[in-house]
Amino acid sequence: MRYADTAFFQSNQTTNIRKYLEEGGSSNKTAIVEGIAGGVGILVLLLALLLWYLLSRKKKVAQRGVGDIFDISKLDGPMIYRFKDLKSATRNFSESSKIGEGGSGDVYKGIIKNGDVVAVKKLSIVAGKGKPDFKSELKLISIVNHRNIIRLLGYAVRGSELLLVCEYMANRSLDKFLYGEKQGCLSWKQRVAVILGIAKGLVYLHEQSHLRIVHRDIKSSNILLDGDFQPKIADFGLARLMHYDQSHLSTRFAGTLGYTAPEYAIHGHLSEKVDTYGFGIVVLEILGGRRCNNSKTEAFSCSLLEHTWNLFKHDAYLNLVDKTLDPDEYEIDNIKKIVEIGLMCTQSPSSARPTMSEVVGLLTSDLPIKGNPPGKPIIF
Repeated sequence: MRYADTAFFQSNQTTNIRKYLEEGGSSNKTAIVEGIAGGVGILVLLLALLLWYLLSRKKKVAQRGVGDIFDISKLDGPMIYRFKDLKSATRNFSESSKIGEGGSGDVYKGIIKNGDVVAVKKLSIVAGKGKPDFKSELKLISIVNHRNIIRLLGYAVRGSELLLVCEYMANRSLDKFLYGEKQGCLSWKQRVAVILGIAKGLVYLHEQSHLRIVHRDIKSSNILLDGDFQPKIADFGLARLMHYDQSHLSTRFAGTLGYTAPEYAIHGHLSEKVDTYGFGIVVLEILGGRRCNNSKTEAFSCSLLEHTWNLFKHDAYLNLVDKTLDPDEYEIDNIKKIVEIGLMCTQSPSSARPTMSEVVGLLTSDLPIKGNPPGKPIIF
């Protein structure tokens, strides 16, 4: 067909085209049908390609597990691993590859294809609680960046199976060196450095990060040591965010008894001072080389906090020190200062505890602690 606003032929001449239609009618009709069919085919092919592209793109986003699965945005740093690659790296999550275990999941040593050694945390799924913990830990650990906080390398998701990939800590957890199979391997200098490193990590979480983060489960088994015995705070499955103008949150208790502040365990009042309390208990564990709660193998009739207080009242500081330490490595003034810091961090009410930045100031100062000595902490 043709359209124009001027005459097709000179002098508006008309031409009878019947003979042309009659002579080539069938071939022309066939050409028209073939042309229409070809055009429709091309259109269908283009639509199919467009649909395939959209579906493949949606699938890739779903595999990332970022926005669509866990509503997590702007995770530019963590890498997305293939589940089968991590399964292979950990030898199918074999017992020989396991390097840690806890309430939120087991941790395995993995060697990925490029030869790097990583730690793979396989989150436990119990009554649907696994995904919220995974979401919380993935969100929080991906936004923090400090030398004393474990670094997230990536993650993987396959259905209900959830994996976190973190930097590998060659010396594993602190508790192994205090009252585990490596007891007595930490020198006094190394112990003081570990205490200071944990304190600096908590200062970052509480005061220096653009989000105020309360860890809620500060304990020796959640402090990991790298090859140089630098401490890194790990396991953010229970961590909570707080606004800087909030004094506390009211929430259900979650954590580990013995490391938990009384106001939180009893009343559910959560603030950063809950982490301060846990830090104080860890300090006493590092000093004494024993766990905060009694175990069947320990010849103690009271908790570490009560034992420390009883000796503190009588100035018997040296009786608190781990017997595996070399007495030539420390002085009684150093012991007294560390004991006082530990007790200050476990005071009640929570307002009587120092902030973690104040703790760092005390640890880095050569001066003795001024002011009234700490009072008796609540023993429960």
